[in-house]
Amino acid sequence: MLKYIQEFRNPELTTKIIHTINRECPTHPIKLMEVCGGHTITIFKYGIQKLIPDNIKLISGPGCPVCVTDNSFIDKAVKIAHLDNVIITTFGDMIRVPGSTTSLQKEKGKGIDVRICYSPMDAIKIAIDNPAKEVVFLGIGFETTAPAVAAAIQYAFDNRITNFSVLSAHKTMPYAMKGLLDSGEIDLNGFICPGHVSTITGIHIYDFIAEDYGISCVVSGFEPLDMLQSILMLVRLINRKQGRVENQYTRSVKENGNPNAMQIMMDVFEESDINWRGIGIIPKSGLRIKNKYRDFDADLKFDIVAEPAKEYPGCICGDIMRGVKVPTDCKLFKKICTPEDPKGACMVSDEGACATYFKYVNPDS
Repeated sequence: MLKYIQEFRNPELTTKIIHTINRECPTHPIKLMEVCGGHTITIFKYGIQKLIPDNIKLISGPGCPVCVTDNSFIDKAVKIAHLDNVIITTFGDMIRVPGSTTSLQKEKGKGIDVRICYSPMDAIKIAIDNPAKEVVFLGIGFETTAPAVAAAIQYAFDNRITNFSVLSAHKTMPYAMKGLLDSGEIDLNGFICPGHVSTITGIHIYDFIAEDYGISCVVSGFEPLDMLQSILMLVRLINRKQGRVENQYTRSVKENGNPNAMQIMMDVFEESDINWRGIGIIPKSGLRIKNKYRDFDADLKFDIVAEPAKEYPGCICGDIMRGVKVPTDCKLFKKICTPEDPKGACMVSDEGACATYFKYVNPDS
């Protein structure tokens, strides 16, 4: 394994590709957005922005699944958690995300039963072991995690595990990219597309971005050389004025993705409009549980109506995820908002832009 990691961090190859980018890069400004928190980490951890020409600007987009989950979802989960005989199960990062007034972590400290799971099937086991309790799994994330959640719902359906349900906030990436372009807030020249999502979906989900907007998309891996090669591929497409979708991450991403995972996801979920933190309602970008599996839809099972959501005063997480501001523009950053005491979602997850800036960026540099 170390051998393959070293290949993608080879200094000689890195120097060669940097020289090629500098030689082929046009002189006009180029704005490229990465829509994956893992890519944001790579960019800042390895100083990618400092290795490429100054006129290429890398912009972080809404690529953190925890960050884009709006406060109303968290508020609803907290309300369900306070019902009698309910166990809330969730991926680890979600427990710390602040809602309008509290977080699941704080409520857990007050005695509410909230449990961290590494897989939705862990929540299924908890439901089997606690037949007198209602077990609710918080379904968040993009196409990467949705198939596993869908498989858990299928398992509960087939095995009549009636005390299990999912509160779904699953989202899909392409329509978010469309929403950013339609907003007109930022003038992008290309997208660095998420590797993990594309492993499931394949590369053709981005075709309409290239065809309708003339903006190229390159699916990228997560090593430094992956990122640099993806930037070079985008530079070459921009030079040719071609709106195309290309795949740099060929060792993991196949053209048509993982058809089995997609089939499971499409069997359980259907497209829906959904609210993205800081962006608003994006049509067809959500995944709602189909009527066939309605007994496993926590939204329907509990019929909870949360109060209007509120953001922490001064938090600019939404502006950061839309790419119009960076974490160091926030007055809360590193002062009262830290990974130990986050005021906004972008500081919670390792993939959040604020958490990445906190770890790797010196605001004075």
